[in-house]
Amino acid sequence: MSKKPEDIKERLKLCLFVTGASPNSMRAIANLKTICDAHLGKEYDLEIVDIHQQPMLAAEQQVIALPMLLKMAPLPIKRLIGDMSDTDKVLKGLGLSK
Repeated sequence: MSKKPEDIKERLKLCLFVTGASPNSMRAIANLKTICDAHLGKEYDLEIVDIHQQPMLAAEQQVIALPMLLKMAPLPIKRLIGDMSDTDKVLKGLGLSK
């Protein structure tokens, strides 16, 4: 069972690293937006970073595989790799499942 947005003390800050408009990247963006809209409402900030346009940011965050989602806040930082198609795994990684 998922926590409700009102149970979240600090707004979620998410950063999704992708490689341009590749099919896997587009799928990850769509899946993540669907999950966030369904489970978080408007209680999150999502930044989408194309590593081709911002390679230094990807290097700073030690991006090792793509697509990769970083949950920046609340701490601890979590990393999820893949197309975000496994809703339960994504929610667990975001700390939103029991």
